[in-house]
Amino acid sequence: MAIRQDLLEILVCPFCRAALDFRADGSALKCVQCKRVYPVRDEIPVMLVGEAHIEE
Repeated sequence: MAIRQDLLEILVCPFCRAALDFRADGSALKCVQCKRVYPVRDEIPVMLVGEAHIEE
């Protein structure tokens, strides 16, 4: 699964508004600033702060 590049360009972290990196395995999006990881379920990014976890 891959998120379209044009969608990835407009998505930002809902917590700090920084850019997101797409994990190579397609399982999540990770914020480049606050390090929150947002899961991707059924090819849909779950962009809820309560669903994210922080990862260094």
